[in-house]
Amino acid sequence: MTAPADLRKEPAGANASPRFRSARRIPAALTALVVLGAAGLFLYDLAAVRAHRPGMRWRRELAGLLERHTPADTGVAIGGAVLVAAGAALLYLALAPGLRSVLPLRSPGPARSTGRGAEVRAGIGRKAAALVLRDRAMEVSGVRSARVRVARSHVTVRAASHFRELDDVRADLEAVLAVGLAELGLAHDPQPRVRVGPAGKG
Repeated sequence: MTAPADLRKEPAGANASPRFRSARRIPAALTALVVLGAAGLFLYDLAAVRAHRPGMRWRRELAGLLERHTPADTGVAIGGAVLVAAGAALLYLALAPGLRSVLPLRSPGPARSTGRGAEVRAGIGRKAAALVLRDRAMEVSGVRSARVRVARSHVTVRAASHFRELDDVRADLEAVLAVGLAELGLAHDPQPRVRVGPAGKG
């Protein structure tokens, strides 16, 4: 079984859609509030010192700690390493696209604009794609049950067969899966992984 000519993989010149990016409005708002509060606290302390008033207690204690400890101390080095790791993790989360549950679909031509500067793009949820491929797998003769897991780089199909040879069922599943993936039109073609085993008795 082969994929129809109009469902086969598009040439390399076709427009491939990038991943969807999360807006992250709530994390951005919370981060802005935290930064604003910290900046206001430091400005208030600075204004108090300029006005010949004592600075805040926590700042005096922090200054005393900085006088007694140097970067060569073990505790300071461990704390610095933890802060660097936390900063790297936060930077990765900020730059990562997010929305891992949505897979972008291939665009057959130039992306259309809505007239407001935004491009029209299409995507499909991983669970919806898995459901479509599972329905296609259940159409294969001999398949009693099937489970499908869709990731960005691969699609895993686990099926149970009860009256046909496992190799024949696997071959038919691979062919049906290839057609199903072509019909979905994902921007990044995932690698299929098909596993077929005998159905349990009873």
